[in-house]
Amino acid sequence: MQLPERAEEGLRLRPWPGPLAGERTPTGFVLIAPPLSSLMPHWLVKTEPSTYSWSQLLAEKRACWDGVRNAQARNNLVAMKVGDQVLLYHSGDDRCVMGIAKVERAAYQDPTTDDARWMCVDLVPMRELSAPVTLATIKGQTDLIEIALVRQSRLSVMPLPADAFRSIVALGKK
Repeated sequence: MQLPERAEEGLRLRPWPGPLAGERTPTGFVLIAPPLSSLMPHWLVKTEPSTYSWSQLLAEKRACWDGVRNAQARNNLVAMKVGDQVLLYHSGDDRCVMGIAKVERAAYQDPTTDDARWMCVDLVPMRELSAPVTLATIKGQTDLIEIALVRQSRLSVMPLPADAFRSIVALGKK
């Protein structure tokens, strides 16, 4: 990695002279490099199964995730990148995570409105969970009580930490 260094003749690059991950800095801090898998964003999207369900996504093999009309949820849609993994959650009476999808197309203008502020993404199914993971099960896990699904229950599109994503997927294998 190279960092810029100011010089009288202008900006030039020089090799990074500092410590590597796990080594102490001159101030005594230890640099920690996150595992590569934690750098890939993970998401959870909620849907009312009577409006659009996991089984519909499986049948159609691709969906435009449109109709989001909450600013924070829209900002989360805009932050999604192609290849990001997404858990699909059935809200309403079901209240469970059904499967894993991935972002196939990054944010673009929502075709259901002329208002340029609203965006959508395209999702494709990756795999169904062996067993749906209920909200009650998620709330019963101490490592998941701080995720947005529990703390911001009305938010329809939310980021998930990589460890929370892995925990939910593991619960779906039981």
